[in-house]
Order: sequence, then C-alpha cells, then structure tokens
Amino acid sequence: DRRLLQPAQVCDILKGVILVICYFMMHYVDYSMMYHLIRGQSVIKLYIIYNMLEVADRLFSSFGQDILDALYWTATEPKERKRAHIGVIPHFFMAVLYVFLHAILILVQATTLNVAFNSHNKSLLTIMMSNNFVEIKGSVFKKFEKNNLFQMSNSDIKERFTNYVLLLIVCLRNMEQFSWNPDHLWVLFPDVCMVIASEIAVDIVKHAFITKFNDITADVYSEYRASLAFDLVSSRQKNAYTDYSDSVSRRMGFIPLPLAVLLIRVVTSSIKVQGVLAYVCVVLFYCGLISLKVLNSIVLLGKSCQYVKEAKMEEKLFNPVVTATPGKPAGKQQSTFKSSQGISTDENGSTSVTNQPVHQKENTPSLLVTSNSDQFLTTPDGEEKDISQDSSELKHRSAKKDLLEIDRFTICGNRID
Repeated sequence: DRRLLQPAQVCDILKGVILVICYFMMHYVDYSMMYHLIRGQSVIKLYIIYNMLEVADRLFSSFGQDILDALYWTATEPKERKRAHIGVIPHFFMAVLYVFLHAILILVQATTLNVAFNSHNKSLLTIMMSNNFVEIKGSVFKKFEKNNLFQMSNSDIKERFTNYVLLLIVCLRNMEQFSWNPDHLWVLFPDVCMVIASEIAVDIVKHAFITKFNDITADVYSEYRASLAFDLVSSRQKNAYTDYSDSVSRRMGFIPLPLAVLLIRVVTSSIKVQGVLAYVCVVLFYCGLISLKVLNSIVLLGKSCQYVKEAKMEEKLFNPVVTATPGKPAGKQQSTFKSSQGISTDENGSTSVTNQPVHQKENTPSLLVTSNSDQFLTTPDGEEKDISQDSSELKHRSAKKDLLEIDRFTICGNRID
C-alpha cells in the first residue's frame, strides 16, 4: 500500500526506458556499412554465418530472459531499506546491454537475408531455404513425447514469427532503396512467398511424421492450445507483476524487446516524416495501433476462456497460481503445485487436465501414456524386452509431468528430458 506504482507499472516503465535507450544506441550502428561488409563475403561463408546467428539467437534469448526476470524481480520485490534499491542499477545496465546486443544480432540476420534476396542468382536464398529441411532430418527420427513435442511447437511458433519480422525488415529496406516504387514490391513478393511456403511445408512434414512415428494423435495440439490459453487467462490478475502476454512469451522463449527496438529503428529510418500533416498521420497511426492492441487482447482473452472451458480446466484457475513470476524459479512452483494436479478421463475417453484430490489411486490414467509405438518399428524381436523395461521406466518418470508444469525458461524446442 505504500507504493506509488503497482509492480506491473514498474515493469512497464523499465521496459519503456530500455526501449528508448536502446533505440538511440542503435543510431550508432551503420546499416549500410554492415550490408556491404556482408555482401562482400562468399556464399558458403554467409551460409555458415547465418546458421551461427540462429544458434546465437537462441542462446541470447535464453540468457536474456534470466536478465530481464532478475531486473523485474529486483525492482518489484519488497525492500526494508532504501539502500536496497541500488541493486536495480547493475541489473538495469545489464538489461540495456543485452537488448542492444540482441538487436544487433537480429539486424545482422536481417542483413544476411537481405543480401540473399538481392543476389543475382538467388543461390544463397536457395541454400538458406534448404536449411529448413535439415530440421526434418534432425527431429523426425528421434523419440518424442508430448512434453517434448510441446516445447518444439512453441519453438516453431517463435521461429516463424521472427522470420515474418525479418522479412518485413527486408521489404522495408528494399522499398526505401527504390524510393517506394510499388513495382519493386512485386519483384520481392515471389521470393517472400517462397520463403514462407517452405517454412510452413517443413513444419507440416516435421510434425506429421513425428506424430506418426511416436503414435501421438492430432488431438494433442488442442491440449497445447488449451495450455497456452490457460497461461493467458491465469495471468490476468488484478495485481499482476507483468503484462499477461509475458507468461505466454516466456513459455515460448520469445523476448519482444530486441525485435521492437530494431523494428522501430528500421521504420523511422525508412519513412521520412516532414510537415504537420505527416505528424498528424503518425499520431493517428499510433492511436490505431493502440486500439488494435486492445481489440486483439479482448479477442485473445475471449478465445482463451473458450479453450479453457472446452478442456475443463476452469477449476485450476482457483488454485494457487502456477505462472512463473519474475525471479522465482519455476521448479519451486511446480513442486508446490504438483500434489493438487491430476488427470481425468471423460466419458468419450478423451484425456483432459483437471483437478483431483491429493490421494489418488495408483491406476489413475496418465496424460503422458507410453504406447507400443515407443518401440521403433525397426527394432528386432530380441530387444523387445529391454525396450519394454525402458518404456515402463520412462512412463513412471514422465507420468508426474503435466503440460502446465513444463519449464517456461526452455528455449531449445527439441530438448529431450
């Protein structure tokens, strides 16, 4: 009650200050010099650089999430002495440095993609698109469970959205160079559609064969959708620590601040605002974006409540909150909440996540059921006994997990626990 601002408002102010500082720091990065430096490299070198940037982006996201959570928790935790507020300063400078470096990393990714679009023979773009098919080789023939597939799905959502932003940056930079000539947009349009189509096709094939080889039904994706909807609904509290979308983005390993800094920097440098009428249009456009965000949040909340009701997960909303608050490890919350969660099966035989008493029967069906398909079809008959023992141990080990208890700080979508 002594606070002037709520914890969520403090976090919003910190995000805004970080955004403004990093935006002005990005003015010292010369995009044209970076473009010509990357364009002078050979094709195979650019292909290796692009793959290294993808790995670095995941590592940056994982490390940056911890930095931002530490900053939010340090700024909002109750403090007995005023001297304790000094601890926010080093965390704040670390967060600013992280967002700035991550924005530069994404800018190098966008520049490499821009070089691939502007190359004459499109060989680099073809090689980069073929890189998506390597995902099929690296993931289809592995053993997956529902939790691992859930993490991979979240990673694919984040990756696809990031690719859309990178393509938008490429289009903006190219249109600026050609004085916003609409004819050049139709030159870029086939390549953009080709990149998006290859990404979607690879994801469809990858998930189709993973579910086929591991005998996972397609209904599992409705459970994933209900789990994400539960995160969004359960975080809509009166005294929340952060914005309600933070819990969903944290589960997906998505950090919007670096992308926002880079996108604002590219848009402001590509579009010149001159005259009173232009500033009025900018203000109206900003008001329209705010209205769109409010409308989008209303629609998302309504659809999320619908999905939660369809999955019969309303009772969990009245239990202690499972969402990972900044600064508090998700493992502690899982251990305190595991005893009150269980699995129930409705009359149609579909499995849903609902509440159950603490004392459960030993033969309660589990959400993570290991079937006979856990044994690969190519396994010889002599090894069936060993594999059945491994699958039983895996069943006992994984039966304690629930989709809502998956570590939200995991970035690698195909991590095998």
